[in-house]
Amino acid sequence: MRPTVQIKGIREGLLVTLGEGMWSDVQTALLQEVAEKASFFRGAKLILDVENHILNAATLGKLRDLLADFDLSLWAVLSHSPTTEQTAQMLGLATRIHQGKPEDSPEPANEAGLEGADGLLVRRTLRSGNSIDFPGHVTVIGDVNPGAEIIAGGDVVVWGRLRGLVHAGAEGDTSAVVCALDLSPTQLRIAGEIALTPPDRKQPRPEKAFLRDGQVVAEAWSLPGNEN
Repeated sequence: MRPTVQIKGIREGLLVTLGEGMWSDVQTALLQEVAEKASFFRGAKLILDVENHILNAATLGKLRDLLADFDLSLWAVLSHSPTTEQTAQMLGLATRIHQGKPEDSPEPANEAGLEGADGLLVRRTLRSGNSIDFPGHVTVIGDVNPGAEIIAGGDVVVWGRLRGLVHAGAEGDTSAVVCALDLSPTQLRIAGEIALTPPDRKQPRPEKAFLRDGQVVAEAWSLPGNEN
């Protein structure tokens, strides 16, 4: 019998509760559910409740990568097992919900992020499974890879390639913008509007996305010293 997979929408994303059984069977059931409802899951932020399953770093990391193949961001893992909880925290995943952002492992400020009153500066590449949820502006010096996610209450600026999911003005700020040296996100949202996927470009260029007449549009982003 196929293990149960229960799905519930909550404030933080999709809460998926996994039933009992051999972990290989449970993981297969989850991936089958995702594949069968690909359009529903695409681009979602996932909170997995694995209950009593004991998962090590290799197992949880593999699952995160498999979910990223479906354009899913694993944001949090809930568990009754202290081992699984510690593993999730080690991988930078949240282990509690109803909180502002994941419980990241402590990192030196010059490698991770510098947080100010209204902005967050991140000095590293965001890889698949990484998630940033911040109420103000977010600036990333590095790339945002597919499977990574940025949710910001204000603007999002990426000094690199933006190929993950980005949501600026997440609390309803329609004046928010998204800027990147290569603007090729898997999904781009500003306030409550979602951008259509742009055609592939042979030559990437700096671009800025913003709302115009209720639609997300993108135009060339003039960098300092390159206004002409």
